[in-house]
Amino acid sequence: MTMIEAMGRIQQIQATLQQLSGAAPAAPARATTDAAAPTAGSAEFATSLASALGGATPAAAPANPGAATGSDVVAAAEKYLGVPYVFGGEDASGMDCSGLVQRVYSDLGIDVPRLVSGQMKIGTEVGSLAEAKPGDLIVTNGGDHILIYAGDHKVIHAPYEGRTVCKVEAYMDDSDIDTIRRVIPDTPPAASAASTLAALGGTRGSSGAGGTDMLSTALASIVKGGAS
Repeated sequence: MTMIEAMGRIQQIQATLQQLSGAAPAAPARATTDAAAPTAGSAEFATSLASALGGATPAAAPANPGAATGSDVVAAAEKYLGVPYVFGGEDASGMDCSGLVQRVYSDLGIDVPRLVSGQMKIGTEVGSLAEAKPGDLIVTNGGDHILIYAGDHKVIHAPYEGRTVCKVEAYMDDSDIDTIRRVIPDTPPAASAASTLAALGGTRGSSGAGGTDMLSTALASIVKGGAS
């Protein structure tokens, strides 16, 4: 990246800061409070910043209105243990593997696709079974089967006709897994945006000339250090 390109990107970020600053009256500078309760503007700025710097936007995850945790997912799934496998089923009278996943997340107020083909694309990728956390989704059999990771190397799933929803040892290894998806992120996106702003020395309420200059200086230093 040349210095000319870098300064052009910094100017884009400055313009974004000025737009956000003018969107609402400036609030008193309270860095701790702003970081703890980020606004929609903070998230918007973080996205614009990532775009201006050429970074990729994080993978979208379903909304989590109740702030459910992975442990909540496991507890919700355990309520269906013993329910018979029924192809196309999605309630306590009978369910298939993806019906179980959709029902469990729905019970927590989280909307996910009905079929494995959609469920295997939501959230973010987890690198291996060793990195899986409770509530993660494990897809196997070329995308034909999905399970809920329950922790302690156990999974909950609706296996096949003649079986019931059960909790068993994770019988697969990484070579058998098509993808592992984390639907509930470790850190809420808004909080991440606030952290980004705090690290750059500015918040939505303090993005005036001083905050813009601080941001410009910091970014110029970073880009200059990595410019060839």
